[in-house]
Amino acid sequence: MNYFTAMPATMFRGLTTLVRASVARWSADSDIASAFQQSPKCTLLADAFSLRIVGANEALRRALGYSEKELRNLSLGDLFEREDDNAALIQQLRKPDPKVPLRARQRPKTGKLIEVEITGYRVRATRRPLLAFITNDVTLRNRFEARQLEKQGHLDHLAHHDQLTGLPNRLFLAAHLPNAVEVARRNGQLLAILFLDLDRFKHINDSRGHETGDRLLQAVAQRIRDTTREDDMVVRMGGDEFIVVLKNVANLEQVDLAATRIIEALSGPFDIEGKSLVTTASIGVSLFPRDGADMGELLRHSDTAMYHAKDRGRNNCQIFSPMMDRRLKQRMLIETQLREAMQTGQLGVHYQPIVDLASQKIVALESLLRWKHPTYGFVAPKRFIGIAEETGLIVPIGEFVLQRVLEDAARWRSSGCALVPIAINVSAIQLQRSNLPELITRSTQAHGFSPTLLQVELTESTIFERREGRNGELSQDAVTHLRELGVHIAIDDFGTGYSSLSYLKRWRVDSLKIDRSFVRDLVTDPSDLAIVGAITAMARHLNIPVTAEGIEGWQQLAKLRELGCQLAQGHLFSKPVPASECVRYLRGGHIDLIGGDRRIDTLEQSGVHPALLDELLQGTTGR
Repeated sequence: MNYFTAMPATMFRGLTTLVRASVARWSADSDIASAFQQSPKCTLLADAFSLRIVGANEALRRALGYSEKELRNLSLGDLFEREDDNAALIQQLRKPDPKVPLRARQRPKTGKLIEVEITGYRVRATRRPLLAFITNDVTLRNRFEARQLEKQGHLDHLAHHDQLTGLPNRLFLAAHLPNAVEVARRNGQLLAILFLDLDRFKHINDSRGHETGDRLLQAVAQRIRDTTREDDMVVRMGGDEFIVVLKNVANLEQVDLAATRIIEALSGPFDIEGKSLVTTASIGVSLFPRDGADMGELLRHSDTAMYHAKDRGRNNCQIFSPMMDRRLKQRMLIETQLREAMQTGQLGVHYQPIVDLASQKIVALESLLRWKHPTYGFVAPKRFIGIAEETGLIVPIGEFVLQRVLEDAARWRSSGCALVPIAINVSAIQLQRSNLPELITRSTQAHGFSPTLLQVELTESTIFERREGRNGELSQDAVTHLRELGVHIAIDDFGTGYSSLSYLKRWRVDSLKIDRSFVRDLVTDPSDLAIVGAITAMARHLNIPVTAEGIEGWQQLAKLRELGCQLAQGHLFSKPVPASECVRYLRGGHIDLIGGDRRIDTLEQSGVHPALLDELLQGTTGR
């Protein structure tokens, strides 16, 4: 509380009387003067015209180190200063407003400036008006406020920046992107949102450890920042997702160049703790104002474009289009319905026989996942398998298939059927994210089977790429462990991946399955015929059985027999059927290659030479 504002009316009138009587001399006997002198507030009086000091209390003299006589030789300009503008300070001192304290620096006798807050009043005396000032040392308060501001700035930085990479975070983006959109709208400029998601980062994080993953994210963030302009905004949204906001974009070509620089920068290997790691990025782009009028639309559409880049093989950039939005909604719908299907028993397993062409007997069954939707009927696997792999649902689905296969095999055994090896398809995601050897061991023991009952079908990339799973085991080590259990290993879709002879020499496999894409046009395409012939010849010399997939016509079968293919699978023999219909295959019967008079008519109409018909039916062609 200020001294003069709190001063009683009688005391203020007495002070005015003293000033009127003698400005230069204060009566030591006056009670009012004594109260003025003993006030803890540093108070002084100055002439309103000359601004010379005419009086000061003991608190002020003690604080400044001046005697009263020395103070009377000084003016307010000698005692106070302001670093930015002394002239303005003097004007404010001439016309003080008790409601608006002034900030200034006070010069004591020692010369060491003191930061003070000054409250001024006008005092009307008989001879001339006076100015009264109360000064308060605010040095400590200023330091405290400065520390508070610094602390607040630090907290604000922590709240709006990612602690791991130092980049702005999603809160920063939410605070600043709307303004960037508004500036672009006002100036009629383009604004580009690049949504980046690292490819297969989760695998690195799971297999190498979170510390390595964190260091990789830091290195990625630095490379992204190095490829962008000073005014561009680079944000880590969380996990392995980043946002780049390109301001003042001239055209789409500029956006494409920026995305290309980022992709190229991230394509090079990262040296993390002495280990070379490789990660790429899928980028989705949305443009203001074409793809959205606000932050929400722009981010959503760039995210949609990013998922489209994932679908296009990763490590590329895609620009948003309305068609992408429709596809994403369909994708999300399939994911939701697939989760529901797992809970409501819509998933099942069908089986397709693998036939020995010489004996025409079933030598194995391939288990195939089937989804029967209550409204739409059977959903094609190509519609949902990729989504299941991307979302991780393939792991519980794979466990479901394994359990169902063993349950069906147990029922076949109980009904007196002779069991044959059963193939299950395993994706790279399953091999990485689950301990498949341990799962097979536990499951087969629970049903009283040997692991030799099973054949695992893996694609070339799954079996030959050097990848680590969650338990730190390499995919190749997991395959070796499966072989040690007695599980047969087959390379599925052979010819569409690595197809390296060195891999076949190094890694023992029990069979190869020629992809149906080569079998489909085998009769009409010389290239496919040459490829299939080369695969069968190579496998025969390596003593590896070959299964041809997707056989639907007699002419395909005839060509495969001529090439020396041993095993076959396709609709010509049987479509995938439920477990209940497999009983007829498992009781020692032959596959009916004739299929009734209609099948013979079809064969004759297809152009097969009559002399070849007898050989096909007798199973002697090519043997």
